Amino acid sequence: MGEQTYDVVVIGAGPVGENAAERTARAGLKTVLVDHERFGGECSYWACIPSKALLRPGNLLAAARRMPGVPVTGALVPEEVFRRRDWFTSKGDDTGQVEWARGAGIETVRGHARITGERKVTVDDDRVLQARHAVIVCTGSVPRTPDIPGLAGAPIWTSRDATSASEVPDRLAVLGGGVVGVEMAQAWARLGAQVDLIMTGPRPLPRYAGFVGDLVADGLREDGVRIHAGSGLAGISQVDSAARLRLRDGGELTVDRLLLATGRRPATDGLGLEAAGVTPGGPLVVDDTGQVSDVDGGWLYAAGDVTGRALLTHQGKYAARATGEAVAAKAAGNPVDRRPWSAHTSTADHHAVPQVVFTDPEVASVGVPGPVAGRPHRSVEIDIAVAGSSLHAEGYRGRASMVVDTEREVLAGVTFVGQDVAELLHSATVAIVGEVPLRRLWHAVPAFPTISEVWLRLLEAYGL
Repeated sequence: MGEQTYDVVVIGAGPVGENAAERTARAGLKTVLVDHERFGGECSYWACIPSKALLRPGNLLAAARRMPGVPVTGALVPEEVFRRRDWFTSKGDDTGQVEWARGAGIETVRGHARITGERKVTVDDDRVLQARHAVIVCTGSVPRTPDIPGLAGAPIWTSRDATSASEVPDRLAVLGGGVVGVEMAQAWARLGAQVDLIMTGPRPLPRYAGFVGDLVADGLREDGVRIHAGSGLAGISQVDSAARLRLRDGGELTVDRLLLATGRRPATDGLGLEAAGVTPGGPLVVDDTGQVSDVDGGWLYAAGDVTGRALLTHQGKYAARATGEAVAAKAAGNPVDRRPWSAHTSTADHHAVPQVVFTDPEVASVGVPGPVAGRPHRSVEIDIAVAGSSLHAEGYRGRASMVVDTEREVLAGVTFVGQDVAELLHSATVAIVGEVPLRRLWHAVPAFPTISEVWLRLLEAYGL
């Protein structure tokens, strides 16, 4: 098809690539967006959206059962849950996403993109896209596959399978106690599967404070999930259409499906990064404007999971907006503002990365999970025992913690665990990003009676 010239070529049409392309196109740069799968990416069809669609009905049913006087009987109807999920994912049809991109002034190209020279991208070996200013890589991440004897040929689910399946397995094992592991273990248990969660550590969600994993584990057990802590998977053998799992602690399980929830890695394979002098396999190391380090000419940029900085859709979209703005400024001959918190830098990656784990109880956190060695930090931790939570659910169980930078008297981290705490998170994020002094934060009076009263209790526990 020959060579075509654009101002910007964006590789990867998930939410991150869409945001980068939208920013450069909005600035008047001729922009093309390339992807070999579905426009809208992992989040729209296989991750954030379908997983939350699977989780929400079970969370809502459990919440109703915690309220005396609410007549709740029966269980979830899986077919209806799947129908609603499929509506949110458009059953994999990305027509709407392609139309959005074109409406935003972005040209779309479907195919495998590979960097073949400076500012040059070749699609499917027969179409060359030459960029005047920048190539932005937004290819996301892919699952890590563990090396387990017998894994090949076993009835495996990847995270994509777990969010798109429309039949409930009788017996499901989940390998990995991270976010995907705990969310999918609970979702499928509530849909009717017998779920075994296998993990190496003593509790799930090991990157969080200990109380987080303990409360989530309690919630999983209440839904019938059997937790195999301090274990792992030593090997797999076939038993008809099922799999026999040999655990590292000596136990054995026979299951119909095994979900591998063993983490993700940046998707840099097959991108032709060698042509830019970059070794593939690892993350693309970038500065806060998204410019890839150690690439001559400063034409290669990246944002999102592929950089390894903050593997969350919302954080990748944030970085993409900053990167798009930086590329547009540079293309216009304007200075790129590399100062922290400018429109051209993704500074929050280092200080305020919010995340919600949509289990029951929910986990909502931002900033550091606990005091950092060598830093002037102090933490307080309390039960979420306020009038608002008591009214919200009978026997409400939850905890909250905050980490304070004692030199500046500002928040460095906040964590909530409990039913419906996700909506508390943005207030914590604003307080950290805005570096609101605690003595000023004390004047932000929480409405009575809401769960937000926990903010007052946290500040009182700190001594205010």
